[in-house]
Amino acid sequence: MNKVMLMGRLTRDPEVRYSTSGDNQLAIARYTLAVDRRFRRDEEQTADFIRCVAFGRAGEFAEKYFHQGIKIIVEGRIQTGSYQDKDGKTVYTTDVIVENQEFAESKAVSEQNAPVAKASAPAQAEPTADAGDGFMNIPDSVDDSNLPFNY
Repeated sequence: MNKVMLMGRLTRDPEVRYSTSGDNQLAIARYTLAVDRRFRRDEEQTADFIRCVAFGRAGEFAEKYFHQGIKIIVEGRIQTGSYQDKDGKTVYTTDVIVENQEFAESKAVSEQNAPVAKASAPAQAEPTADAGDGFMNIPDSVDDSNLPFNY
């Protein structure tokens, strides 16, 4: 049996692309969940960053309603794969293929935890602490390739 259930916060807004199959377009949403680990290390909360992929209506739903910082519950299955990078090395991937996704907190609580855009603040290269929920916001200026579980 291949079944996984996760609860965490989106590290950034979902990335959505559309694939055309005949006359139909299929939404493919990719997002990363920061999932707290059960135990703390040196009094600090640690998290795993899990890549998720939602297809079809689930992808469209993610595009419309999910945003950075929102807490969601995902049910799905783990899928592994591999590809050759530009240097010819084999890169192994692990994703959760979303079968069901739902909100894990109310809209009011979600809006309190949403990152606040500051027009005058320069882009930061370092993650900034969030308002007491134990997660770090990853600024858009950070290169995703250095994060675990990224493409």
